[in-house]
Amino acid sequence: MVIKRKSDREIEIMRSAGRIVAGALAMAREIAKENVSTEDLNTRLERYVLQKGGIPVFKGYRGYPKSICTSVNEEIVHGIPDQRKLRIGDILSVDIGVEFNKYVADAAITIPIGEISEEARSLLQVCEESLNKAIEKVSANNKLSEISRSIQEYVESKGLSVIRDYTGHGIGRQMHEDPQIPNFVSKELLRADEILLQGMALAIEPMICVGKYDTEVLKNKWTVVTKDRKLSAHFEHTVVVTENGAEILTI
Repeated sequence: MVIKRKSDREIEIMRSAGRIVAGALAMAREIAKENVSTEDLNTRLERYVLQKGGIPVFKGYRGYPKSICTSVNEEIVHGIPDQRKLRIGDILSVDIGVEFNKYVADAAITIPIGEISEEARSLLQVCEESLNKAIEKVSANNKLSEISRSIQEYVESKGLSVIRDYTGHGIGRQMHEDPQIPNFVSKELLRADEILLQGMALAIEPMICVGKYDTEVLKNKWTVVTKDRKLSAHFEHTVVVTENGAEILTI
């Protein structure tokens, strides 16, 4: 494992990338409504990123065809935008990564489309709060496993499940860098636990679900869904470790 600490100059560039990500997600919240297609969201957010001088880093990444990921209801991550129109009661996870001057920031939100069920509303609230609790654990000299533990304990205390097959990650010059950041604690994580150091940049992204955490990938070879087809939510921020806590770069 090679974890790259970022200099002040690198962090400043990542702040710029993060501001573009935040602006794109704010736009997604505004335009994700009933009868809007996920393809329309992709087109408009891509245009926004390019206008701000960024590069949509997902597009072409390992062959991914679009600039954002749009995952609806039981879809966890990597949903591909298409002509599907959003409906009242849907929950939509929007994930976007932006490269700016060769550095990357990445974030995700889950958006309610109109009135949603109480079950869905609680899912979104717990997922976002688990991210906030994880970020509170980010500080120099804390352990990486404390981030994972905070997510798992909070989510499971609410009777929900943490997805096991996909994780957060380091970030910087590449979208995916060391370390991996699971949303649960395992023996493997504890054996390879890392001490957080000032300048580490992390993309923390709890993915949680109402039912069991088992997943499968659809025939398009990208979209990940819950195997039991129950609802899933996803929130993410890019943060940098400081001496006194976390600086969130994607707000």
